[in-house]
Amino acid sequence: MLKNVKCARCVKCGKEYEAVPNLTSCSCGGILDIIYDYDYIKANLTKDKLKSRPNTMWRYRELLPVEETTPDTPLRVGWSPLYEEDRLAKLLGLKKLWVKDDGQNPTASLKDRASAMAVAKAKEAGAEIIACSSTGNAASSLAGNAAAAGLKTFIFVPSRAPKGKVAQLMTFGANVISVQGNYEETFELSKKAIDKWGWYNRNAAINPYLSEGKKTVSLEIAEQLGWKMPDYLAISVGDGCTIAGVWKGLKDLYAIGFIDKLPRLISAQAEGCHPINRAIAENKPWEPMEENTLADSIAVGVPRNADKALMAIRESNGIVVNVTDEEIMAAQKLLGTTCGVFGEPAGVTGTAGVKKLCEQGVLGANDTVVSVVTGNGLKDVANAIKFCGEPMSLPNDLDLLVEEFTKRGIKTEA
Repeated sequence: MLKNVKCARCVKCGKEYEAVPNLTSCSCGGILDIIYDYDYIKANLTKDKLKSRPNTMWRYRELLPVEETTPDTPLRVGWSPLYEEDRLAKLLGLKKLWVKDDGQNPTASLKDRASAMAVAKAKEAGAEIIACSSTGNAASSLAGNAAAAGLKTFIFVPSRAPKGKVAQLMTFGANVISVQGNYEETFELSKKAIDKWGWYNRNAAINPYLSEGKKTVSLEIAEQLGWKMPDYLAISVGDGCTIAGVWKGLKDLYAIGFIDKLPRLISAQAEGCHPINRAIAENKPWEPMEENTLADSIAVGVPRNADKALMAIRESNGIVVNVTDEEIMAAQKLLGTTCGVFGEPAGVTGTAGVKKLCEQGVLGANDTVVSVVTGNGLKDVANAIKFCGEPMSLPNDLDLLVEEFTKRGIKTEA
């Protein structure tokens, strides 16, 4: 029995369930939300207690749905750096900007937070095999975290998944099924296989514990900022699990009195696939969209966590912004040249959204913003090279080098 958790509650019908390790979705089809006992947490967690704890996501155990006896997962997940970026803030016209580089997690994405939670809960459930469908990052994070914990994995990815992510999967020893179809078809096949063989389900749409892992990114941001929250928090959105988790973490901190302000969320999606943002903008139920973007990790035409995501955006009085693939790649280059942070296309979509909102005058000189980079650029080098170009290629000849510099207008002095 979890001392800090009251129950799991359906976001659609309100039905409550005991928070057992192998919890899935509600009988009505709705996603479950973990409901905490905030009085218990307030009595057992203080800011001073956190100071002596290891710098991983597991430092927030009182705010996580795991048994006291469940060990931390083997890989060091969490406590990624939060950089204050004055140069980029000035360039965009913001008062303050921080960049949270979650691509520095063990398998190079924020999804490690969810996968570490899945591994912990699978261990509690006594499972030896975990499975999921993914556009790439959830897959590689599960494969890596499960491998470190000695668990077997079956991973379903759409055939368009970038080779860097597939290479991670194969290296981690996962059983990889490349599905000849889009993400929706990939998800359906994984669901059928999980039902048939009874594997532990890591799919974000089914397993309510995953957003609890993801919320640790916002717990860290709050602590790293000395519990003083920004005006806005920007993040890229695909199936909706991450933005829902971020909001859950912020609400948890507000409920126990660790923060006295909730930031507004900025939901950034690709112009070629933005069903969640479209639902907010048009104030209508979400509808499926084609997956027409190079930002593969957020190319989700049928978002499985739409209900929680929409609630998070609305509750926070959030802003939705859609960016083109060109704007995404420009943001990748901008983050690289001004911050030294290399994010994959989906990982920098939040920053692309911030840049666009600044250009539109929605954000300005009085605003403070945190932008989360959710994945590392080495996962998809093909698009980075395509946008930034190839390096100069020359023989060992200084005269030719000088000539090439002149031709390109390159200055050799600062």
